[in-house]
Amino acid sequence: MNPYARKSFNSDDAPRYGGMAGDYDVMVVGGGILGTAISYFASCLGKSVCVAEQEDVVAGHASGRNTGKVHAPYLYDPEKKARFARAAFHGYGMWAEYAKVKGLPFKQDGVIEVALDIRGTRVLEKYRSWAVRNGLDESGVRLLDGRQAKGLEPEIRCEAALHVTRDASADYAAFTRALMQDSVAAGTKFLAGSKVTGMKHDGTKWVVTMNREQEVGAKFLVNAAGGAAMDIAHGMELAEGMTDVHFRGEYWKAPAKYETLTKTSVYSVPEFPEYPFLDPHWIVRADGTCEVGPNAVPVFSPYGYDAASNIKEFVPKVLEMLGSGARKAIFDRHFQELAISEVHSSVSKSAMIERVRRFLPGIEPDGFSERGTAGIRSSVIGRDGKFVPDVMLIHDDHSYHILNYNSPGATGALPFAACIVHELGRSGLVPGLEGGRCGMWDFADIVAKAGW
Repeated sequence: MNPYARKSFNSDDAPRYGGMAGDYDVMVVGGGILGTAISYFASCLGKSVCVAEQEDVVAGHASGRNTGKVHAPYLYDPEKKARFARAAFHGYGMWAEYAKVKGLPFKQDGVIEVALDIRGTRVLEKYRSWAVRNGLDESGVRLLDGRQAKGLEPEIRCEAALHVTRDASADYAAFTRALMQDSVAAGTKFLAGSKVTGMKHDGTKWVVTMNREQEVGAKFLVNAAGGAAMDIAHGMELAEGMTDVHFRGEYWKAPAKYETLTKTSVYSVPEFPEYPFLDPHWIVRADGTCEVGPNAVPVFSPYGYDAASNIKEFVPKVLEMLGSGARKAIFDRHFQELAISEVHSSVSKSAMIERVRRFLPGIEPDGFSERGTAGIRSSVIGRDGKFVPDVMLIHDDHSYHILNYNSPGATGALPFAACIVHELGRSGLVPGLEGGRCGMWDFADIVAKAGW
């Protein structure tokens, strides 16, 4: 059962204490990097804001369980993923500036995307075109042949490679914690350990129940709940016929002897770009440690890091998928074969490491003994049974929902959040959100550059 469904909003037997914890102009559900950024800009512009976060810390899930890459927008179709691409382009500079001011790790180390055959080389040519259209300088996006790639990184073996210099390594959990502190200083109230268990609109405001006992009032609700965002939207009878499917991305930590193998991260051209199954990468993190990952193992919960969490959600999630466009995907034989392959990469260390050995033959599976931190990506499947390529933004008169917010979501979180806050003000959903100074940034300038 969807815990956010309207029929559960008025549970009379739910324990309560202390009455209303306070009335706010805006409640943001979700203390990930995007929800925290939204709270920061809305508070800076004079609104009273609270953030409901079910964990005891911000960035407890996808925002803190990722590769830490500040992505250059070369992978993103400038038409199908225009918003993501623009946000990533401008987010890079904003995070670089923020890291410098706050003393946070930010290492511009670039990235190399390799092709192992002629088909992949053609994809790299397309990526280079996209990169330029998305604003990258042509001189910083070089297409190399195999010999040139080896000259740049001697351990690489490939047919061709795309070297992109405007890519960096960072720590998004640290970024989110710092941004939370700035948001609190601007007036935001963070409600940690507060899982939303019900909500109703009384005609003037939302009455949101958390942990089945505490109630908070808010005039407007922003759903930035990541893996739980679709459930909240469905509970408000939005995005019907659509669903999200969850994929756990797993990593293996490289032993110390491999930490000087390359100077930069190395990705490979995805074999099946229409699906969210990523060929594992060679990842160099901001602290110099290296990992192989991620894969994309289908799971049944946005928090399905272990078997118990997935078993609990198995039946309701399957029923939801069968009642939506996702049924076309799960009965597609090709999808099933890919899913099985990803499960195999989860149980077999060699299967996962061997994917990277195709272009970095110097690594050996036996040297890997420690798993990294797994993260979960939630991808939306539309009514037509196909994966939705771009972010989905939907709203009614009292709420705004951010769905399918995936990579490069963390890279573009700052400008994306500013644009959402701007849209709330421009549309009249949250009156009074106008341009002004937000810490080191001019709000109107962020929105103008992002092109919304």
